[in-house]
Amino acid sequence: MPNKVHVKKGDTVYILSGKDRGKKGKVLKVIPKDSTVIVEGVNITTKHRKPRGRYQEGGIIHQESPIHSSNVMLVCERCKAPTKVKKDILENGQKVRICKKCNEIIDVIKEGKENE
Repeated sequence: MPNKVHVKKGDTVYILSGKDRGKKGKVLKVIPKDSTVIVEGVNITTKHRKPRGRYQEGGIIHQESPIHSSNVMLVCERCKAPTKVKKDILENGQKVRICKKCNEIIDVIKEGKENE
């Protein structure tokens, strides 16, 4: 069973540790199997790519690498601060993520699409 990750694709996150500590970025991809996320413009690595085939060029490529989900913290859209996330169920049965700082609803969790 895949691990649960507290952020999902499209969230804005704050980097807590590593060489990019203090940066903010958008989550491009969540990998629940490894509990990692790929964040736009963060943890850039250099890859040397060999040309494959006649038309693909080789060269040096800069790309984002995964970082562990424990090293990122969700940024609330309303209070614009890094915050912890509380999950709750409303009276109508909807599951929601709530900002622990301002107590506002961040978004509604769709069934089966928690770590999109």
